[in-house]
Amino acid sequence: MRFEGKVAIVTGAGRGIGEGYAKGLAREGASVVIAEIDEEQGSRVAEEIEASGGRAVFVRTDVSSEESTLALGEAAVANFGGVDLLVNNAAIYGGMRLDSLLTVDWDYYQRFMAVNMNGALLCTRAVVQSMTERGGGAIVNQSSTAAWMGAGYYGIAKLALHAITHALAMELGPRNIRVNAIAPGPTDTEATRTTVGPFIDSILQTMPIKRMGTVDDMVNACLFLLSDEASFVTGHILNVDGGQVMRP
Repeated sequence: MRFEGKVAIVTGAGRGIGEGYAKGLAREGASVVIAEIDEEQGSRVAEEIEASGGRAVFVRTDVSSEESTLALGEAAVANFGGVDLLVNNAAIYGGMRLDSLLTVDWDYYQRFMAVNMNGALLCTRAVVQSMTERGGGAIVNQSSTAAWMGAGYYGIAKLALHAITHALAMELGPRNIRVNAIAPGPTDTEATRTTVGPFIDSILQTMPIKRMGTVDDMVNACLFLLSDEASFVTGHILNVDGGQVMRP
Protein backbone atom coordinates (compact mmCIF):
# COMPACT_ATOMS: atom_id res chain seq x y z
CA MET A 1 0.00 0.00 0.00
CA ARG A 2 2.58 2.52 -1.15
CA PHE A 3 -0.01 5.25 -1.75
CA GLU A 4 -2.19 5.03 1.36
CA GLY A 5 -3.56 8.51 2.07
CA LYS A 6 -2.42 9.89 -1.29
CA VAL A 7 -4.63 11.48 -3.94
CA ALA A 8 -3.86 10.78 -7.59
CA ILE A 9 -5.18 12.15 -10.87
CA VAL A 10 -4.87 9.99 -13.97
CA THR A 11 -5.83 11.58 -17.28
CA GLY A 12 -7.12 9.45 -20.14
CA ALA A 13 -8.01 6.79 -17.56
CA GLY A 14 -11.09 5.45 -19.33
CA ARG A 15 -9.35 2.57 -21.09
CA GLY A 16 -6.04 0.92 -21.90
CA ILE A 17 -2.87 1.87 -20.04
CA GLY A 18 -4.54 4.83 -18.31
CA GLU A 19 -7.18 2.55 -16.83
CA GLY A 20 -4.37 0.29 -15.64
CA TYR A 21 -2.60 3.20 -13.96
CA ALA A 22 -5.77 4.29 -12.17
CA LYS A 23 -6.63 0.81 -10.92
CA GLY A 24 -3.03 0.12 -9.90
CA LEU A 25 -2.92 3.28 -7.80
CA ALA A 26 -6.27 2.44 -6.21
CA ARG A 27 -5.10 -1.09 -5.33
CA GLU A 28 -2.18 0.44 -3.46
CA GLY A 29 -4.32 2.80 -1.42
CA ALA A 30 -4.63 6.02 -3.42
CA SER A 31 -7.85 7.92 -3.90
CA VAL A 32 -8.04 8.34 -7.67
CA VAL A 33 -9.56 11.02 -9.86
CA ILE A 34 -10.46 9.57 -13.26
CA ALA A 35 -9.93 12.46 -15.69
CA GLU A 36 -11.43 11.39 -18.99
CA ILE A 37 -13.27 13.05 -21.88
CA ASP A 38 -15.35 9.91 -22.56
CA GLU A 39 -18.04 10.06 -19.87
CA GLU A 40 -19.21 6.46 -20.27
CA GLN A 41 -15.75 4.92 -20.00
CA GLY A 42 -14.55 7.28 -17.28
CA SER A 43 -17.60 6.59 -15.14
CA ARG A 44 -17.17 2.85 -15.67
CA VAL A 45 -13.58 2.86 -14.39
CA ALA A 46 -14.49 4.94 -11.33
CA GLU A 47 -17.41 2.64 -10.53
CA GLU A 48 -15.25 -0.47 -10.90
CA ILE A 49 -12.64 0.95 -8.51
CA GLU A 50 -15.33 1.76 -5.97
CA ALA A 51 -16.91 -1.68 -6.36
CA SER A 52 -13.56 -3.30 -5.58
CA GLY A 53 -13.21 -1.35 -2.35
CA GLY A 54 -11.18 1.62 -3.59
CA ARG A 55 -11.94 5.33 -3.71
CA ALA A 56 -12.46 7.05 -7.04
CA VAL A 57 -14.39 9.82 -8.72
CA PHE A 58 -14.88 10.60 -12.41
CA VAL A 59 -14.34 14.15 -13.67
CA ARG A 60 -15.00 14.84 -17.34
CA THR A 61 -11.86 16.55 -18.58
CA ASP A 62 -10.57 17.97 -21.84
CA VAL A 63 -6.82 18.27 -21.20
CA SER A 64 -6.43 20.76 -24.06
CA SER A 65 -8.63 23.27 -22.23
CA GLU A 66 -7.25 25.46 -19.45
CA GLU A 67 -10.75 25.94 -18.06
CA SER A 68 -11.36 22.18 -17.97
CA THR A 69 -8.01 21.34 -16.36
CA LEU A 70 -8.44 24.01 -13.70
CA ALA A 71 -11.86 22.54 -12.91
CA LEU A 72 -10.19 19.12 -12.65
CA GLY A 73 -7.77 20.40 -10.02
CA GLU A 74 -10.61 22.02 -8.10
CA ALA A 75 -12.66 18.80 -8.23
CA ALA A 76 -9.76 16.79 -6.80
CA VAL A 77 -9.49 19.20 -3.87
CA ALA A 78 -13.25 19.22 -3.32
CA ASN A 79 -13.56 15.43 -3.36
CA PHE A 80 -10.35 14.29 -1.67
CA GLY A 81 -8.71 17.36 -0.14
CA GLY A 82 -5.83 17.90 -2.56
CA VAL A 83 -3.48 16.30 -5.06
CA ASP A 84 -0.26 14.37 -4.46
CA LEU A 85 0.23 12.46 -7.71
CA LEU A 86 -0.48 13.16 -11.37
CA VAL A 87 -0.23 10.87 -14.38
CA ASN A 88 -0.48 12.76 -17.67
CA ASN A 89 -1.62 9.89 -19.85
CA ALA A 90 -4.34 11.42 -22.05
CA ALA A 91 -3.54 11.48 -25.77
CA ILE A 92 -5.00 11.19 -29.23
CA TYR A 93 -3.59 7.82 -30.27
CA GLY A 94 -6.05 5.02 -30.99
CA GLY A 95 -7.38 5.59 -34.50
CA MET A 96 -5.22 8.67 -35.02
CA ARG A 97 -4.62 9.87 -38.56
CA LEU A 98 -1.31 8.80 -40.08
CA ASP A 99 -0.85 11.79 -42.37
CA SER A 100 2.27 13.49 -43.65
CA LEU A 101 3.47 16.59 -41.84
CA LEU A 102 3.20 18.36 -45.18
CA THR A 103 -0.44 17.49 -45.82
CA VAL A 104 -2.11 16.92 -42.44
CA ASP A 105 -5.17 19.08 -41.92
CA TRP A 106 -4.01 22.08 -39.93
CA ASP A 107 -6.96 22.14 -37.55
CA TYR A 108 -6.41 18.44 -36.79
CA TYR A 109 -2.71 19.08 -36.19
CA GLN A 110 -3.44 21.93 -33.78
CA ARG A 111 -5.98 19.85 -31.84
CA PHE A 112 -3.54 16.91 -31.78
CA MET A 113 -0.75 19.02 -30.29
CA ALA A 114 -3.10 20.71 -27.84
CA VAL A 115 -3.97 17.31 -26.38
CA ASN A 116 -0.75 15.31 -26.81
CA MET A 117 1.75 18.04 -25.95
CA ASN A 118 0.13 20.93 -24.10
CA GLY A 119 -2.27 18.81 -22.05
CA ALA A 120 0.46 17.61 -19.69
CA LEU A 121 1.52 21.19 -18.98
CA LEU A 122 -2.02 22.43 -18.41
CA CYS A 123 -2.79 19.60 -16.00
CA THR A 124 0.44 20.22 -14.12
CA ARG A 125 -0.35 23.92 -13.80
CA ALA A 126 -3.77 23.01 -12.43
CA VAL A 127 -2.44 20.89 -9.55
CA VAL A 128 0.96 22.29 -8.68
CA GLN A 129 -0.34 24.64 -5.98
CA SER A 130 -2.14 21.83 -4.19
CA MET A 131 0.95 19.61 -4.41
CA THR A 132 3.06 22.42 -3.00
CA GLU A 133 0.67 22.98 -0.10
CA ARG A 134 0.77 19.24 0.72
CA GLY A 135 4.56 19.21 0.88
CA GLY A 136 5.38 17.94 -2.62
CA GLY A 137 4.35 15.23 -5.03
CA ALA A 138 5.21 13.26 -8.13
CA ILE A 139 4.22 13.51 -11.78
CA VAL A 140 4.61 10.96 -14.56
CA ASN A 141 4.15 11.96 -18.20
CA GLN A 142 3.25 9.32 -20.77
CA SER A 143 5.67 9.46 -23.69
CA SER A 144 6.54 6.84 -26.33
CA THR A 145 9.55 5.37 -28.09
CA ALA A 146 8.09 7.14 -31.14
CA ALA A 147 9.81 10.25 -29.78
CA TRP A 148 13.12 8.98 -31.20
CA MET A 149 11.83 7.58 -34.48
CA GLY A 150 10.89 10.55 -36.63
CA ALA A 151 7.29 9.42 -36.28
CA GLY A 152 5.51 12.46 -37.66
CA TYR A 153 3.49 14.73 -35.43
CA TYR A 154 2.97 11.95 -32.88
CA GLY A 155 6.72 11.66 -32.45
CA ILE A 156 7.10 15.45 -32.31
CA ALA A 157 4.53 15.69 -29.51
CA LYS A 158 6.24 12.98 -27.50
CA LEU A 159 9.72 14.43 -27.99
CA ALA A 160 8.40 17.81 -26.88
CA LEU A 161 6.95 16.08 -23.83
CA HIS A 162 10.48 15.05 -22.87
CA ALA A 163 11.51 18.71 -22.90
CA ILE A 164 8.47 19.61 -20.81
CA THR A 165 9.40 16.84 -18.37
CA HIS A 166 12.97 18.14 -18.05
CA ALA A 167 11.93 21.78 -17.69
CA LEU A 168 9.27 21.01 -15.08
CA ALA A 169 11.67 18.77 -13.15
CA MET A 170 14.06 21.71 -12.87
CA GLU A 171 11.34 24.20 -11.98
CA LEU A 172 9.44 22.05 -9.49
CA GLY A 173 12.31 20.27 -7.77
CA PRO A 174 12.65 23.02 -5.14
CA ARG A 175 8.99 22.41 -4.26
CA ASN A 176 9.71 18.71 -3.64
CA ILE A 177 7.78 17.75 -6.77
CA ARG A 178 9.43 15.13 -8.98
CA VAL A 179 8.64 14.91 -12.72
CA ASN A 180 9.49 11.88 -14.85
CA ALA A 181 8.19 10.21 -17.99
CA ILE A 182 7.62 6.69 -19.29
CA ALA A 183 8.32 5.83 -22.94
CA PRO A 184 6.45 2.61 -23.74
CA GLY A 185 7.38 0.48 -26.70
CA PRO A 186 4.68 -1.44 -28.60
CA THR A 187 2.10 -2.35 -25.98
CA ASP A 188 -0.80 -4.75 -26.31
CA THR A 189 -3.77 -2.39 -26.16
CA GLU A 190 -6.74 -1.80 -28.41
CA ALA A 191 -5.29 1.59 -29.37
CA THR A 192 -2.01 0.05 -30.55
CA ARG A 193 -3.75 -2.72 -32.45
CA THR A 194 -5.96 -0.25 -34.32
CA THR A 195 -3.20 2.27 -35.04
CA VAL A 196 -0.09 0.22 -35.89
CA GLY A 197 -1.45 -3.33 -35.98
CA PRO A 198 -0.19 -4.23 -39.48
CA PHE A 199 3.38 -3.29 -38.51
CA ILE A 200 3.62 -5.01 -35.13
CA ASP A 201 5.27 -8.26 -36.23
CA SER A 202 8.01 -6.49 -38.15
CA ILE A 203 8.66 -4.16 -35.20
CA LEU A 204 8.92 -7.04 -32.74
CA GLN A 205 11.52 -8.77 -34.88
CA THR A 206 13.91 -5.83 -34.38
CA MET A 207 13.68 -5.95 -30.57
CA PRO A 208 15.82 -7.91 -28.09
CA ILE A 209 12.68 -8.97 -26.19
CA LYS A 210 10.42 -10.06 -29.02
CA ARG A 211 7.01 -9.54 -27.51
CA MET A 212 4.57 -6.72 -27.01
CA GLY A 213 4.56 -4.97 -23.68
CA THR A 214 1.60 -5.43 -21.38
CA VAL A 215 -0.41 -2.89 -19.45
CA ASP A 216 1.05 -4.38 -16.26
CA ASP A 217 4.58 -3.67 -17.55
CA MET A 218 3.68 0.01 -17.78
CA VAL A 219 1.78 0.09 -14.49
CA ASN A 220 4.72 -1.38 -12.57
CA ALA A 221 7.07 1.26 -13.97
CA CYS A 222 4.65 4.12 -13.36
CA LEU A 223 3.96 3.15 -9.75
CA PHE A 224 7.67 2.93 -9.08
CA LEU A 225 8.27 6.45 -10.42
CA LEU A 226 5.38 7.82 -8.36
CA SER A 227 6.47 6.07 -5.18
CA ASP A 228 8.97 7.05 -2.49
CA GLU A 229 11.19 4.27 -3.85
CA ALA A 230 12.06 6.75 -6.62
CA SER A 231 12.55 9.71 -4.27
CA PHE A 232 15.90 10.61 -5.90
CA VAL A 233 14.68 10.19 -9.48
CA THR A 234 13.50 13.23 -11.44
CA GLY A 235 13.81 14.49 -15.01
CA HIS A 236 14.16 10.89 -16.22
CA ILE A 237 12.63 9.29 -19.32
CA LEU A 238 12.19 5.59 -18.54
CA ASN A 239 11.96 3.32 -21.57
CA VAL A 240 9.66 0.35 -20.98
CA ASP A 241 10.11 -1.12 -24.41
CA GLY A 242 11.83 -4.51 -24.51
CA GLY A 243 15.02 -2.81 -25.70
CA GLN A 244 13.41 -1.24 -28.78
CA VAL A 245 15.39 1.96 -28.22
CA MET A 246 18.80 1.87 -26.59
CA ARG A 247 20.08 5.34 -25.72
CA PRO A 248 23.68 6.15 -24.73
